[in-house]
Amino acid sequence: MCGINGAFSRDGKVSRSELVKVRDSMAVRGPDASGEWFSPDGVVGFGHRRLAIIGLSELGNQPMVSPDGRYIICFNGEIYNYRELATTLDPEKHTLRTGTDTEVVLALFAEHGAKCCRMLRGMFAFAIWDSLKKELFVTRDLTGIKPLYYAQNGRDFRFASQVKSLLLCDGIDSAPEAAAHVAFFLYGRCPIEKTMYRGIKALPPGSYITVSESGISEPIHFGRISEYFHTAGGPIEQEELREVLLDSMRAHFVADVPVSLFLSAGRDSATMLALASEVREEPIHAVTLAFDEFKDTPDDESVIAREIAELYGANHTIRSVSRNEFAGDIEAILSSMDQPTVDGVNSFYVSKVTAELGVKVALSGVGADEIFGGYPSFRQVPKLARSAKAMSWIPGMGVGTRRLLTSGLLPKGVSPKTAGLLEYGGSIEGAYMLRRALYMPWEIERILGHDMTLEGIQELDPIGRLRRITANIESAHAKVAALELSNFMIPQLLVDSDWASMAHSLELRTPFVDREVLNAVGSAVAGHTPPTKRDMALTPKIPLPASVMNRPKTGFSVPVRQWIAELNGIDLPSHSLRDWARFIYSRYVPESGVSVNPKDTNRRGGFGQAATL
Repeated sequence: MCGINGAFSRDGKVSRSELVKVRDSMAVRGPDASGEWFSPDGVVGFGHRRLAIIGLSELGNQPMVSPDGRYIICFNGEIYNYRELATTLDPEKHTLRTGTDTEVVLALFAEHGAKCCRMLRGMFAFAIWDSLKKELFVTRDLTGIKPLYYAQNGRDFRFASQVKSLLLCDGIDSAPEAAAHVAFFLYGRCPIEKTMYRGIKALPPGSYITVSESGISEPIHFGRISEYFHTAGGPIEQEELREVLLDSMRAHFVADVPVSLFLSAGRDSATMLALASEVREEPIHAVTLAFDEFKDTPDDESVIAREIAELYGANHTIRSVSRNEFAGDIEAILSSMDQPTVDGVNSFYVSKVTAELGVKVALSGVGADEIFGGYPSFRQVPKLARSAKAMSWIPGMGVGTRRLLTSGLLPKGVSPKTAGLLEYGGSIEGAYMLRRALYMPWEIERILGHDMTLEGIQELDPIGRLRRITANIESAHAKVAALELSNFMIPQLLVDSDWASMAHSLELRTPFVDREVLNAVGSAVAGHTPPTKRDMALTPKIPLPASVMNRPKTGFSVPVRQWIAELNGIDLPSHSLRDWARFIYSRYVPESGVSVNPKDTNRRGGFGQAATL
């Protein structure tokens, strides 16, 4: 796990000082070593900050050059099947000497080119310079666990693991990207392929680009996560599911340093710990957060987490986080937040606590809800789509109803989502947007103004974007799964997990977001009997406690909105993400003039919240 950056200059004038400055702005991502490499002609330069996890010696430092000198790689991530892949290489062509997955990836690219991306099990973002073809290859893993951002101005091309690092480069167009600003208020985060700045893009998950003297290619996809749900199949047998999850746990413990685990009171992390205890001989280390504000309430995860840890023999740490600690950390949180988001504070603190214990790798239960139907959206969205479709058979009825309800001519009290029910609720995609949205599209104009909102909505194309995700998927359940994975987990949960963990030089791994897990369960998710969270939770040999199996889903919560309200003396309702979004935006874009605490008498989102802090 590392921080990477690089530059390509057509006129052979890659700036060493700029590249090093960008690289070292990401020092926290890789405190163990730093490196740089420049082509003799000055066309290409790579920078690297290393967090040593596999192959700890200096031989694993980067950038890494192939033995024949043709290929140079700058790699971020972990490849869990690198040992198996190494056995497929021609020993007469490749001499492996570093014991790292980076070296294996470099050799695979030399043999297979871009096709190697589909062979890699793990998380990755990397760039490879082919000194013979004079071509730069830049790619990112299928599920977007690792970030990769890039900028071009016609002459120069730069890439980096962080948006804020790219902003240090000269000539970057930092004008607002309207679609990203609109998406932040719509969903509480940036779109999957955009940033808040017009000149900086995110490489889409499961894609690559090539850069050469002739220009930069459009992103070329080697896979999309929604493709796993295109073909419906029969149910997955419980024993097969168990073996698949055990295999993923084994893979995600591949490391030359100790691996910890985030433990809450939920089924996801409890299942992880239970299965981990089966594949590891030594006790698993687990970390749980506690908060005084949640004591003696259902949100207090520590009581049940302690019971889980004792059952599976874990070495368990429970750490309390206070309002005063948050007050001291708020600037660090906002600084570490590479792009504005309404989520991630929970990951920041559990990562902080884990790193304080001297741990460099931790496992997270992200992805289980999306794959195994754990969110209320799996029930609510199809039901809402059916109901609204039956009510909206008259052309124009939805828009007309919404305009009437929001015109001020009727009594106040109708939530924005209720007003948009007939306009958006008649399809899975529209109902999903209602379920996840913070602000409805017509509300955003009052925050960002008419011109930016109109431009952003047109470019973002919210419903069209969701329909492209669900294209070729038949079942409503599988459509919701694809939407939760592609429109929530990837652009929000995984992005937030990355910046929040790397702020503490901690590598975060996600055993449920795994290629082999998706391969095994995808057709079942698209079938008539999709696997459930209960099925997942029944896979351990030693059953989960009844307190976990019977516990209602609460989410992984942090009382951050209450803390913000108390520290700033503002009216910030604990149930409202809308005001929290305004707070984040006002800090990230201070020149916007967006009020932290507007006189908004209608703060109810309706149909469930968009995310849980």
